[in-house]
Amino acid sequence: MRFFKGLIVVAVGSVVAVSGCARRGATEVFSTSQQDCMARAMYFESNRSSRDGMIAVGSVVMNRVASPDFPNDVCAVVGQPGQFAPGVMTSPMTEPASLARVEAAAAAVLSGERHPDIANARFFHQKDYRFSYDNMHYVLTTGGNAFYEKRPSELVTQPMPVPVTEGVTG
Repeated sequence: MRFFKGLIVVAVGSVVAVSGCARRGATEVFSTSQQDCMARAMYFESNRSSRDGMIAVGSVVMNRVASPDFPNDVCAVVGQPGQFAPGVMTSPMTEPASLARVEAAAAAVLSGERHPDIANARFFHQKDYRFSYDNMHYVLTTGGNAFYEKRPSELVTQPMPVPVTEGVTG
């Protein structure tokens, strides 16, 4: 009988692990795999430079999850081809000193923390890149990235990346 109960627990745990995120009213429950996907985005996109940069990347991921223009699942957003660093879902995270900080930042974002300056931004690029598009309204530069909203060109009031700000979120 004890063996049978163990199988049930393993089966239920497996369903939870592969189920992605589930919504229960206003509360969101995220699985371990969702946290791993968030941590991977932060690890590879913020270059592990600062908690501020990791929280900003995580805020963009969550803005995409909330948007009808993107998948409504953290792993599906992070795994979209051409959207995040090559190998974000498959490359090993090899810096042990960074892993605890990345995991803590991922858990914080999945628990509701957002970077205060990201607002509705759903996009970012390496801070030193320059593009000729006229629809990029920059809101923040941190963690080696420039974060922006896409807007009609007549509503862009910040056409160049804002000065670097680090440490805003502690």
